[in-house]
Amino acid sequence: MLSSLERVQAPPRPADLEEEAFEAWNASFELNRDVWGEVLEENLDRLARGSYSLHWTNTEFAHWGTRTKPSPRGMTFTDINRSKAYGTIPDRAQARNLSPRGSVRAPYEDRMPVIEEYTLLDKYELWADNVVTLYEEAKARQWNSTTDIPWAELEPVSEELELAACQLATFLTEVEFVAGDFPARWIYKIPADYYEVKNFLTSQMMDEARHTEVFRKRALAGGGGLLHASPAFEWTMKSVLESPTHSSGTYLLNVLGEGFVLSIFRAGEFLAKTHTDREIFRRCMQDEARHVAYGTLELKAYLENHPEPEAAMERMHRFADLGENIMLTSFVDPCALEPMAVLMGGSIKDIDEGMDGVGFLWTTLREEYLQRCDRAGFDRRDRCQIPENLPGSC
Repeated sequence: MLSSLERVQAPPRPADLEEEAFEAWNASFELNRDVWGEVLEENLDRLARGSYSLHWTNTEFAHWGTRTKPSPRGMTFTDINRSKAYGTIPDRAQARNLSPRGSVRAPYEDRMPVIEEYTLLDKYELWADNVVTLYEEAKARQWNSTTDIPWAELEPVSEELELAACQLATFLTEVEFVAGDFPARWIYKIPADYYEVKNFLTSQMMDEARHTEVFRKRALAGGGGLLHASPAFEWTMKSVLESPTHSSGTYLLNVLGEGFVLSIFRAGEFLAKTHTDREIFRRCMQDEARHVAYGTLELKAYLENHPEPEAAMERMHRFADLGENIMLTSFVDPCALEPMAVLMGGSIKDIDEGMDGVGFLWTTLREEYLQRCDRAGFDRRDRCQIPENLPGSC
């Protein structure tokens, strides 16, 4: 029998939570029945009378006559945004509902619902000047890990190399999972005025789902399997997923975390021992480059357009001071470093030689990260918590 203390601390039953959620939804819509109910009654009455409204044919507040022309690439977001009426991105979202940017909204404002979940209302919180181009690229460069990777050509390697490949695949499966979860946390907070960002983040989720899929498949395809999960990775990914703002999390994930992963993908030709592995790294690299490019210019836009730029800059630096240390827990974990060293060295007995290669890669990773920060106007060179050289190396 549970003690009184244990009964108090017992978590609520799922059925109770479900009932509570239902009652809250029901109460919310009953509270606003006078608004949506009135709309319903008007439309039912009109149908009963056999009458037509045809108010939607009134173009007084529309931009009727706007014609967009496709470019040589087809009809892109850039092409349809050439019109000022449709392509002007507001500094602050004009409506917290689903009405498309450029649609006739004004006559209906008083009857529209407010979607409380739409909280990313300021452009500086999420916009990047390259987001439209990156979205078009994402659509054009989608690939299928089931058919586009030459799985049948996966050549057998030594057990040590397969162990290293499977551990690296386990690490990448783990970190890419949260890279898809993070955009999902924010997509539903973005109103329709910033649909370009919403669409791009959706493409990032698709990319990350494919990366999780392809590395999981790689761990199984060579006769090995998934190996060791890591507390270090979990703490790092938790810090990303629970970042306090979209911009801070995008910096931590896309600029720092995925930036490091991108550098690992670029080194894939040194890590990979089979044609299949090289193709996996190559295809993942093109996806990851988009995410990093968005994160870099999103950070730049955030710092340049924040209404209190000095405070925002210092706050982001304080966030980075801790964030870099948390990320460092993954970068120095043996579940990440050692398999790369074995792949570089060619065997476990040559792990020291391979670690020299990892040390060289480390300096590249760090410098590329600092260059991204420079591009964003976020100078971390004197404050960077990531050591210049791999700890323990000369």
